[in-house]
Amino acid sequence: MAKDMARPAPVFAGRFASNPDFDFAVRGTLGGVAGGGADAGEVLAAVGDVKAKDHDGWFAAWKGLGDRTRAAGDEAAASGHAVTASGAYLRAANYLGRAVSAVAGLVDAAELLPTFRSHRDAWERFTETTAAQVERVDVPYEGTTLPGWFFRAPAADPARPGPVLVVNLGSDESISAAWTNVGPDALARGMHVFVFDGPGQQSMLFEHDVPFRPDWEAVLTPVVDVLVGRDDVDPDALLVWGVSQAGYWVPRALATEHRFAAAVADPGVVDVSTSWERHVPSSLLKLLDHGEREKFDRDMALGFKLSPETAREWRFRARPYGGTGYADVLEKVRDYRLDADLGAAVRTPLLVTAPDHEQFWPGQSDALVQLTADVSTLMPFTAAEGADVHCEPLAHHVRNGRVFDWLEDRLRAVNPAAQTAARAV
Repeated sequence: MAKDMARPAPVFAGRFASNPDFDFAVRGTLGGVAGGGADAGEVLAAVGDVKAKDHDGWFAAWKGLGDRTRAAGDEAAASGHAVTASGAYLRAANYLGRAVSAVAGLVDAAELLPTFRSHRDAWERFTETTAAQVERVDVPYEGTTLPGWFFRAPAADPARPGPVLVVNLGSDESISAAWTNVGPDALARGMHVFVFDGPGQQSMLFEHDVPFRPDWEAVLTPVVDVLVGRDDVDPDALLVWGVSQAGYWVPRALATEHRFAAAVADPGVVDVSTSWERHVPSSLLKLLDHGEREKFDRDMALGFKLSPETAREWRFRARPYGGTGYADVLEKVRDYRLDADLGAAVRTPLLVTAPDHEQFWPGQSDALVQLTADVSTLMPFTAAEGADVHCEPLAHHVRNGRVFDWLEDRLRAVNPAAQTAARAV
């Protein structure tokens, strides 16, 4: 009996799911346990029996878990238990965010918008019930606004402005996940936190059909303009953390936006297109390189007829780029590249994470450091410490401890008067 109990459960034998995409999603969600945005038991119980190709079951597992958890939050709120309600709403937002991504595998994408709105409703209920001081702050952007939320550090002196960390989402991360993964640790260090949807991200895509753009300075500069206009923000203590694909966007913006005291690219990305093109046969890429766009689109369409699941995934991932065909999408993705001139223009101290086994942009953290050699620092994370793969999903305490220590050191270097408080929240 004791021997059987000591044997590792199969779920810990190397994968949480046999489908590698499912496995990575589970890892990313479990990482949220550190920030109060997930509970390991309820996650594994909900998704553990989903088969590798059961995309309907995968979606249903996350949607069902999110709905149940949000209902628990409603019950707690109605009973006057704000702490329980807030925690449930944050977890629900993260689970429903996973359900939004799971729509990519469904034959019918009709569930996308209602599921996203359920996710965002849970997020907003979290911001209304959390003990943190939260303010909705919209950013003016090309005739519309980008939705944002400003979290005030509880340890901050209300009589003096303080540092603020801008968390820049990646290509498909939910705002609740971005908050969960770094927000609480920032508040604990006396930093305010600002999270927002940029063009092509979350509400800007699903509700307004506003696409990505490569020139992210057009996004971060309006964000900075709003923040430096606040009385509670120290304009000399602005920080930014680029998550996933924002490991490209943030350095790109830093080439012209020089008001940040320090920045993080987690991980470094110099060419977004490589994560797309490695899945396209070289013979087809040659067609695209030689301008034979019609042949490229024809052959891609034939290939996707043989793999409907891959075709659905392509459509979901391509939508934020605003392309109208296969060639058009890849040509747009190729615009998301950093060159030597852009790298040389970056003047902001830049921390670049480099996890072992980076699966989407391997080797690009080193490449970004080479492009920005005068200002950048490479920070490796290893499999030996459980901090490997894209965005270090199962080692948030390990990663955040090192990254935030680096950020605090940079603040002290550029602004000795800027103090952050080590206070748990």
